[in-house]
Amino acid sequence: MSAEPFAHPALFYRGDREYVAATTAFVREGLAAGEPVAVAVPAGNLARIEAGLGADAARVTLLDMGVAGRNPGRIIPAVLREVADRHPDRHVRIIGEPVWPGRSETEYPACAQHEALINLSFTGRRVTILCPYDLEGLKPEVLREAERTHPVLRDATGERASPHYAPGLVVEAHNRPFGEPAGGVALRFDRTNLSAPRDLAAERGGSAGLAGDRLDDLRLVVAELGANSLDHGGGAGLIRVWTEDTRLVCEVADTGHITDPLAGRRPVEAHRFGSRGLLIVNLLSDLVRVHTRAGATTIRVYFDLPPSLV
Repeated sequence: MSAEPFAHPALFYRGDREYVAATTAFVREGLAAGEPVAVAVPAGNLARIEAGLGADAARVTLLDMGVAGRNPGRIIPAVLREVADRHPDRHVRIIGEPVWPGRSETEYPACAQHEALINLSFTGRRVTILCPYDLEGLKPEVLREAERTHPVLRDATGERASPHYAPGLVVEAHNRPFGEPAGGVALRFDRTNLSAPRDLAAERGGSAGLAGDRLDDLRLVVAELGANSLDHGGGAGLIRVWTEDTRLVCEVADTGHITDPLAGRRPVEAHRFGSRGLLIVNLLSDLVRVHTRAGATTIRVYFDLPPSLV
């Protein structure tokens, strides 16, 4: 029996020098083997890797994870699968850094679930995804969960199997009910007023400073969530809209249950028939959080407000 072709090691590092040494070695091993290589990390680390690679950087796909992976739910379909699916018959190497010290506590649960779901998404694929974790900048509980979401651990001493690997437990650990928002407006909807949630979100979003394409994105996201509630969530739902710190938040709740852990994380080819609702939500939102159980699903989408208005 052949070994699993997919590999998903966590790289635990200390300091910039160790980070650059480990990541550039990983990249150059791939280039030497003739493998497509991509690097998706936050801007500061991206610049460090690019500088460390020198001329070899031109042979690598470089992506700012702070942009491409702002919403962790977007990373699998729009970053990792987008790279891997371009080379279906070759082994692909990717450095993906979805968790960094600048991530907020609101974002982190989505990051952890993303890391856990990578394993399900890529099982059987000829892909290696290396995920760096900053030992000095991240909280101990974040590092402990990295041991649960990655089957292999790397550090300056070498590589070993993770004794705590249990990605399913991480997905469920962060599938928790949300706290109550402070303020905001609420509206119940069904097939008689389906446009009302979209209009409410657009009105509140415009008042908060969203405009142009981002306001159009908000309308589309809320329309997709509303349609999902009608089709899969019992035929009705509740939307609530409020501002929180630097973001506009829209929450849609219904009586459905999302049983597919990869819902909204699979790319859909343009010519294929099928639902794209949750995929659109992930692609367009700055953050998506989901709580789902039998008889109840709540989805929160976050849109960053323009800095000048925050």
